[in-house]
Amino acid sequence: MSTENEDPIRTAHQWLEEAARLLNLEPHEATALTRELLDLTKDVAHTQSRPAAPLTAFVVGLASASTAEAKVNIETLKEALK
Repeated sequence: MSTENEDPIRTAHQWLEEAARLLNLEPHEATALTRELLDLTKDVAHTQSRPAAPLTAFVVGLASASTAEAKVNIETLKEALK
């Protein structure tokens, strides 16, 4: 359980690394694009709808077989929000 004094990004990385292990993924893959995904979901929440934000991250994941593909997919969606 997190406390008020914990760094939210560090806590997120810890959870994402654990989730990756549970899903048989490399832990670093789960955290490689944290900032980019957070920026994308923020933009979606403010321009489309809040519920669409996490679902957009899910769609990026479905479409991305690698970190490089994920980065391209994030940029594609960010451009679509402009």
